[in-house]
Amino acid sequence: MLQVNKPISSINREYPEVGNSSNTFVYYLEVVRRQYLAMLAVVLGCLILASLYLFTAVPRFTSTVSMVIDTRKVQLFQQQSVLGDVAIDSATVETQVEILNSENISLAVIRELRLTDDPEFTAGGGLLGAIVSSVARLFSGVQLPPSELELTRGALGRFAASRRVKRVGRTYVMEISFTSQDSAKAARIANAIADAYIVDQLEAKYQATRRASVWLQDRIKELRIQASAAQKAVVDFKIANNIVDTGGRLMNEQQLAEVNSQLVLAHASTAEAKARLDRMNDIVKQEIPDASVADALRNETIVKLRGQYVDMASKESIWSAKYGSDHLAAVNLRRQMAEIRKNITDELKRIQESYKSDYDIALTREQAVKSSLASVVSEAQLTNQAQIQLRELESSAQSYQAMYDNFLQRYMESVQQQSFPITEARVISAATAPLGKSHPKTLTILAEGLAAGLILSFGLAMARELSDKVFRTTSQVEQLLGINCIAILPALGEAGAPFAMAGKLGSTLGKRPRQPLDLLRYVVENPLSRFAEAVRSLKVAVDLNGIVRENRVVAIVSTMPNEGKSTLSTNLAQLMAHGGARVILVDADLRNPSLSRDLVPEAQMGLLDVMYRKARLEDALTIDPQTSLSILPAGVTSKLLHTNEVLASKAMNDLITQLRSKFEYVVLDMPPIAPVVDARVASSFVDSFIFVVEWGETKIDVVQHYLRAAPEIQEKLLGVALNKANTGLLARYESYHGRQYYQKYYARYGSTD
Repeated sequence: MLQVNKPISSINREYPEVGNSSNTFVYYLEVVRRQYLAMLAVVLGCLILASLYLFTAVPRFTSTVSMVIDTRKVQLFQQQSVLGDVAIDSATVETQVEILNSENISLAVIRELRLTDDPEFTAGGGLLGAIVSSVARLFSGVQLPPSELELTRGALGRFAASRRVKRVGRTYVMEISFTSQDSAKAARIANAIADAYIVDQLEAKYQATRRASVWLQDRIKELRIQASAAQKAVVDFKIANNIVDTGGRLMNEQQLAEVNSQLVLAHASTAEAKARLDRMNDIVKQEIPDASVADALRNETIVKLRGQYVDMASKESIWSAKYGSDHLAAVNLRRQMAEIRKNITDELKRIQESYKSDYDIALTREQAVKSSLASVVSEAQLTNQAQIQLRELESSAQSYQAMYDNFLQRYMESVQQQSFPITEARVISAATAPLGKSHPKTLTILAEGLAAGLILSFGLAMARELSDKVFRTTSQVEQLLGINCIAILPALGEAGAPFAMAGKLGSTLGKRPRQPLDLLRYVVENPLSRFAEAVRSLKVAVDLNGIVRENRVVAIVSTMPNEGKSTLSTNLAQLMAHGGARVILVDADLRNPSLSRDLVPEAQMGLLDVMYRKARLEDALTIDPQTSLSILPAGVTSKLLHTNEVLASKAMNDLITQLRSKFEYVVLDMPPIAPVVDARVASSFVDSFIFVVEWGETKIDVVQHYLRAAPEIQEKLLGVALNKANTGLLARYESYHGRQYYQKYYARYGSTD
């Protein structure tokens, strides 16, 4: 705290916004610590309201009946149901829940139990309902008795508000709860709801079955006539188109199949004869068929001739080799071989003619079968065209017949089911009168009141914190302004400063006793007080800064008036003078010289007279006999219009130079920087400024704005003094600045305040 102020690298710097780094857990704990009294008050208020509600609320009782959808019973009669029931699924159960919540069930219970005559359902129940009804009748004009419809609709609304139907998990069980001021009534109404639902289901199924039976009778008559007409149309069409059915197949279809089979056989025979003929043509081209061909033909003549030919060919080769090819025997053998070849060729041609004849016969037969097939196909095409219409007629006849049979079966089932209508719902746990109230629940209401109190209190605390745009801690000053906070001065009224009339400051300081004089001399009359210690920290800061550079002329400024600037400057000057230094206190607030009025109200000469050489400095000074403090009042300033020009003049600079040579410290009480600009022009002869901020009052954005607009003051700013601090509340923001912390650790070094 007592270090030299940090240098400012940029005069017109942008100040950070308040609360930008406050979203931390520690910040919220600090908020709770600072606002715990308001939060506690809100929580207690909510708990008191909850307690009042518990004492005044009418107790209500809730009774519950359990009902299940019996799927086994539905499956047992499922095939006999005219309406085509299906297996129960989740959507079906949810549908039943909505049916239980319907007006139809509610009205049935209201009529059965005559709830329109019950005051709980007509007047709203309880004191609140009676008051509301009375007020409504008062403002309605003519007070006519309510009609039956109005009573029923009113009872229906209150009945629906007290009823609750829910499905138990994903089961087929439904719970029906009803809340009433009477426990027995709650049980009776809950059971009545279940009974009304079961009766409604039975009645709905019976009515549906009866209506279905009547409709089925009319429909069966229509279908019987339509089926007979469709069957007669099929018979007439077959006679007209000569369509004969033989064992499930038409005659032309059977004939077409037979001719098609004959064509396949004829085609195969023709192919076989053609293959034999082609093979024989190839054999005829050979002079002598080989052994495999001969064997394949299976002709004894050809086989025998070929054998003779082979023997002669063997002999001929032997004779030719032995006696030569011109030998008579060889020639005779060759002549016999030629004769045998001719005989083989003649035999092969005979076989060839036979194969050709067979091929011609097969080809003729195939052509005949094809012609017959074409004729049958032509007839079948005509029959098929007629069959298209025939199939339509037969399909229509079958459809009408199937519909007639189905509806006849359904009609028989409906006749049987009218005698035993069933419902899939049954009660598994009847409602009984509850032993304890269900509303209001004491612990629940208190817990909700506590939760609401905590939420509201925290919201109130955050609202107060966010709206608290003033300086309260040293960290705020250092973080938001970038300036050292060199002292926190407690509020003197809070610290127990005496407010009695104290008399004159000295024999030459005036004749009228004024209350502020005690505050202006507080460090002298209470040298061991906490306020005096804070003022000493200001003096130490001035002295430490004097090590770095000359720091003899110190100006005390503030943002707004009434922040304690003059009180602080007077006490600082008296503290310095009381320590033995030569100190002069100059009232440089020429617009509002309140310091001169409080300290030397009868002074005739002052700062202006010395500047313009109308009086000597020694004559204008007032000396405090106790501290030897020299006081230079402002003088007569009522006719000054441009005080800033006066402070910026060469005469003022010369006067400050003169004061530097005569005094060790020159303390200037400057005007605030928000209303006037006088403090800015004094920066040329001031060594350092001490900026006074009123704790908990001065707005942060105001200080930031005017400091940003006064770079001359920022360059020479020694630090900030938080004035008029409430030490009791200060402990909530910075515990080490609180009153208890101070008394615990520092009271032994001086008197407590």
